[in-house]
Amino acid sequence: MGGPLSTLGSDAGASSAIRQEGLDLLSTAVIVLDHGLVVIHANPAAEDLFHVSRLTITGHRLEELMAEAEPVSAVIAAAAGSAARFTQHDVVIGLLAGAAHRVRTTLTVTPWETGAGSGFLLELVPLRQQLKIAREERLLDQTQVNRELIRNLAHEIKNPLGALRGAAQLLDRELERPALHEYTQVIMAEADRLQALMDRLLTPHRPSQPMALNIHEVTERVRSLILAEFPGVRLIRDYDTSLPSLIADREQLIQAVLNVARNAAQALKGRGTITLKSRVARRVTLARRVYRLAILLQVIDDGPGIAEELRERVFFPLVSGREGGTGLGLTLAQTFVTQHQGIIEVDSQPGNTCFSILLPLRDTALGAGASPATNRP
Repeated sequence: MGGPLSTLGSDAGASSAIRQEGLDLLSTAVIVLDHGLVVIHANPAAEDLFHVSRLTITGHRLEELMAEAEPVSAVIAAAAGSAARFTQHDVVIGLLAGAAHRVRTTLTVTPWETGAGSGFLLELVPLRQQLKIAREERLLDQTQVNRELIRNLAHEIKNPLGALRGAAQLLDRELERPALHEYTQVIMAEADRLQALMDRLLTPHRPSQPMALNIHEVTERVRSLILAEFPGVRLIRDYDTSLPSLIADREQLIQAVLNVARNAAQALKGRGTITLKSRVARRVTLARRVYRLAILLQVIDDGPGIAEELRERVFFPLVSGREGGTGLGLTLAQTFVTQHQGIIEVDSQPGNTCFSILLPLRDTALGAGASPATNRP
């Protein structure tokens, strides 16, 4: 058993020096101890977990870092006794932030060569982080299944649908009684409507066209479209104008955000408030990959909220809480976001529904590509 550190070596002699750069890239909290259980390194995730800087804890013993070090010491003793990696699930860590501040973790202890002798490498994965990773992986799997289902369904329907419309068109030409033309016209109109629906289902499968763009180009376009379609909706900007540019397919992102915003406007029945909020997110983990920076875009409305029985299925195809809805808007939004290695999640309660879109940034610097938009309604 082992976590992300299993590829870094597990034997005491596997490494003669600590690869701090590699440890710092991990999304899990990692602390390196010398043979006397003195902290000699902590990665950024450990700093976040214990709410202290590495400079503060380096040189201090383990028990000075934790309010209750006994559970951790027991796992260290087990690893030392077997001279091999040892993993213990459901280890409760008491943090110095207070006696009531406890974190349930999976703790893995690995004997480690520090360069100055033997020591131990501790990897702590909080339960909430494990659940988050599992949820993200489930969403990715669900998105892939949705895409395959939609593509297969659309292809299976398109061919007989074309034949059906063609037959109705031929029949329409042969009818002598004018009153009967109404029926063939209904058949053709409904066939056209289904054809348009199938085209929408297949849209996500076109090749991506990435380009450099600022996320506020997307939100401003969506804002203008929503205001034109729903003039009774009040739309507020809450932008971080220092956000860098990202490499993305402009049309796909516009469609994704538009689908979410239109869903919110429809839930408001054309009257209410929608907020478009952008922020930078730091040290984001998506599908077990760590990104230094990501863009967080939120679409927030003050509508009635999503029914509890629909929240877990809101991104499923053909699932809609609105009469007459196709249930495809949010499915397509999820597909487009996933194609950008991002994730979309929803948190909803009456008076506050928030769709959050996380889009990772690659090799970009804060401050680049600022948008001229300001924080104003």
